[in-house]
Amino acid sequence: MKIISKWMGIALLAFPTLFATNSMAQDLKKPTLEDLLPGGETYRFAETLHGIQWWGDTCIKPEIDSLFTINPKTGKETLLVTREKINQALAQEKLGKLSHLYQVRLPWADKTQILVSLPGSYAVYDWKADKIISKREFPKESANQDYHTTSGNVAYTLKNNLFVNGTAVTDEPDGIVCGQSVHRNEFGISKGTYWSPQGDLLAFYRMDESMVTQYPLVDITARVGEVNNVRYPMAGMTSHKVTIGIYNPKTQKSIYLNAGDPTDRYFTNISWAPDARSLYLIELNRDQNHAKLCQYNAETGELMATLIEETHPKYVEPQHPIVFLPWDSSKFIYQSQRNGFNHLYLYGTDGKLLKQLTEGKWLVSDILGFNTQRKEVIFNAIDALRSANFAVNVTSGKRSLPFNINTTTEGVHTGLPSASGTYIIDRYSSPTVPRNIDIINTKTFKSINLLRAKNPFEGFTMPSIEVGTIKAADGVTDLYYRLVKPADFDPAKKYPAIIYVYGGPHAQMVTGGWQNGARGWDIYMAGKGYIMFTLDNRGSENRGLEFENVTFRNLGIEEGKDQVKGAEFLKSLPYVDGNRIGVHGWSFGGHMTTALMLRYPDVFKVGVAGGPVIDWSYYEIMYGERYMDTPQSNPEGYKNCNLKNLAGNLKGHLLLIHDDHDDTCVPQHTLSFIKACVDARTYPDLFIYPGHKHNVMGRDRVHLHEKITRYFEDNLQTKQK
Repeated sequence: MKIISKWMGIALLAFPTLFATNSMAQDLKKPTLEDLLPGGETYRFAETLHGIQWWGDTCIKPEIDSLFTINPKTGKETLLVTREKINQALAQEKLGKLSHLYQVRLPWADKTQILVSLPGSYAVYDWKADKIISKREFPKESANQDYHTTSGNVAYTLKNNLFVNGTAVTDEPDGIVCGQSVHRNEFGISKGTYWSPQGDLLAFYRMDESMVTQYPLVDITARVGEVNNVRYPMAGMTSHKVTIGIYNPKTQKSIYLNAGDPTDRYFTNISWAPDARSLYLIELNRDQNHAKLCQYNAETGELMATLIEETHPKYVEPQHPIVFLPWDSSKFIYQSQRNGFNHLYLYGTDGKLLKQLTEGKWLVSDILGFNTQRKEVIFNAIDALRSANFAVNVTSGKRSLPFNINTTTEGVHTGLPSASGTYIIDRYSSPTVPRNIDIINTKTFKSINLLRAKNPFEGFTMPSIEVGTIKAADGVTDLYYRLVKPADFDPAKKYPAIIYVYGGPHAQMVTGGWQNGARGWDIYMAGKGYIMFTLDNRGSENRGLEFENVTFRNLGIEEGKDQVKGAEFLKSLPYVDGNRIGVHGWSFGGHMTTALMLRYPDVFKVGVAGGPVIDWSYYEIMYGERYMDTPQSNPEGYKNCNLKNLAGNLKGHLLLIHDDHDDTCVPQHTLSFIKACVDARTYPDLFIYPGHKHNVMGRDRVHLHEKITRYFEDNLQTKQK
């Protein structure tokens, strides 16, 4: 514990400059948006090992044409099979062909078999027999495919209904959706089907949206615009109702959990008991301040027990299902923020707390796996700008040293343990390391390097990047910032500055990873002569519950006070022109950008707000009510945070950008704000991206950032009179 506390407690005040410049810098070229952005024709990114995985305790490295094994003790590579061989076997079954091997899987540690995913089928190829030994076909237009590697059963959806092995599990009318993610992907939910351990039972979500108001989005690609309606429950309005079914492929029958009236309830974090006799899930009330871990009988659907209950005056936010110990089915791990940081708790199936496995002013981000022989849980831990992979012994509570991390420097680690937990594939980056991939022995910590990625911008003139801390508006809390300076920085000059902001929950902009998390556009704008600044205000991620929920019922206000502290810090720098400070952000960052321009019009002179939340009463229930409560119970908060009420404060230049098919932050936000500005006789600018949803992707992403750049060039680069 002392070792972890020492590592977690180190306060990093400043990092050295990321890229050193020299007298030849003027001879090097600066990266363009095409180099820096996904979708760019010359997009440059750090080399990686796509699809690297474990086959038991043997490492598997896919390439385009070949699949290699890597001995984790020696690092020796051996050719396993070629794409040509697999494609020949696929052709004999008329299943199509693979264009690369990055997405094949080897889930059977004791078999010489590869799982191949193709449009319309799953196929199992045995490389010793050199043939396809089994296949499961499904319609190519299906979605949400879920293949179970033990039973070979496959679930999928067609439109709004669920199918298993070609058999319809549900037959629901429009407005009822089965087998898909529910609650708008909140609470860690990312899918709608959950196979039992042996794959002989399937739990699935059924979501009745028929009572939810439909929001119209218009498709302008048709000659006469067509209306695309989406079910969108706004804060304080009627929400959908979710139930959970269990389907038996053998009998082709389903039962539904008898959870009672599903009105104004959320059902999250589904997990099966190892014996598949019961199903566990975390239920949450609509106020999101009372969570219950419940156990249901998988045969009858009846409630068996309520094992754990958590309440909080603000909100409880379950994000992870329980995980059973693989060597003891009578015990499971439950994750909770009850002590202020997300940690691991060991429980018995009778609901009794056995021990707290992790503790401290840092948080567990996820459970990665287990070492069954040593009875260890392998997990990833985060403290502000650094993360590492650890193991904790369930019996003794002893924690291992970090895997391959210098405990006195910043860095970001993620991990993928082998089947037994003897080894882990460790991915690491730091401000100066684009990507490093090692195989590490989890007992001896000896490592074998698989990849040291080169700097993708070698040969380019790059800016310098610094990280430090300032005090939040409360005068107590340390906030991390990132400062990006032009490569030809001259301390005697006065530079315009742009603050890139997000500021909302579940996001961290300043990291200890490559370039300290700087975005491609930050690098580009520094190259054009701007000081680029980002601050993770209170309310953002990975600093604990109190740090995040200080914004409760008043989103954007405390966050804005912290961002103003960032602007004051910029103004204190002798090389920043305090009269030329701009701000840009998207989504929650779009809300922050607009709010800063309106609440502090004498500080922020130019802003570009993308997909902004303007009025929280227009936002969806699950997210909006967690952080704001309902408009009915918190009218003052909704009024104070409604940016339409501040439209008359606009002084500077503000560009709003919105996608016309945004079903996350609907276009009503931006359009209603424009109307408020018309009424108030203020004059923002507006740009629409047709055909995109909540962000602009693909080739159009380069266009988006060129548009943003031009707006700042036109309105901020020139010195203000």
